Amino acid sequence: MRKKIRVGITMGDPSGIGPEIISKALRSGNISGSADFTIIGDGKIFAKFILPQRKNIKFIDLDNVPGRNFCFGKIKPSYGKAALEYVREAVGLFKNKQIDCLVTCPISKEAVRLAGLRVTGHTEFLADLCSVKDPLMMLVNKYLKFTLVTRHIAIKEVPAALDKARIHQTILSTQSALKEFFKISRPHIVGLALNPHASDGGLLGKEELKVIAPAMNRARAKVNIDGPLPADSAVLKLLEKKYDCGLAMYHDQALIPLKLTDAGSGVNLTWGLPFVRTSPLHGTAFDIAGKNKADPSSLVWAIKLAIQCAANLKNT
Repeated sequence: MRKKIRVGITMGDPSGIGPEIISKALRSGNISGSADFTIIGDGKIFAKFILPQRKNIKFIDLDNVPGRNFCFGKIKPSYGKAALEYVREAVGLFKNKQIDCLVTCPISKEAVRLAGLRVTGHTEFLADLCSVKDPLMMLVNKYLKFTLVTRHIAIKEVPAALDKARIHQTILSTQSALKEFFKISRPHIVGLALNPHASDGGLLGKEELKVIAPAMNRARAKVNIDGPLPADSAVLKLLEKKYDCGLAMYHDQALIPLKLTDAGSGVNLTWGLPFVRTSPLHGTAFDIAGKNKADPSSLVWAIKLAIQCAANLKNT
């Protein structure tokens, strides 16, 4: 019999909804027996929730959250520091061949910054831990798939960050991710334009003519890609299943259609690390943390996708 995939799950910010959605997700019939799970977090926090007691669930307690005056929904440096320690521990588990893939619950970038740590996001932190230069962020739900050319940067910085080499490499990585994670033998990709109407021949910006189109033209020798198309038209064609994946120029260009079509099945997937990593497509939700109001749907999908992609890699 084939061994079960071993999934590591990090708690995320202790003050967020991570502990609650992990508890709810692992009690879900959809995934309860589908893999072996190792949860990395703080035992004091998880004591407030019902974590299933099963042979396929292991808990690693780092005991790194100050117990005095703990409160959900608060941004504190100690919580930001603790959240990154869970991720470090998980990477160590993979290097020691104890897990096959990783699912990360949300961290607070503000809490991490207050702790004096320069981290722009989970993806970048994991890349640094694994000595990976440029991982690929793929955002998916049950209707759409997108990859991002730029990730966690301000909108005003996006045009300058778009260069031909970066776009070209993202296209190649997108094709590899679709082949390896989803077993799509010849992916068909559509590139989204940065400007309205794909700039109307340069009237509304020059990025399409000078940067985006040349990068896509270069990639066509190896990749089946169309574009750049106006972003609204490209999203419609993706929904009509005319393409397998959209290449978005910036973060919200992908996140908005994903959350409008089905936020509950939304997952953040990272390609380029030495293991599969997924996360739910939402943040720490401090406003409802500790109130038993959190919906675990996105985490359930993230766990299922991590298992699927890890199994596909094993069978490559």
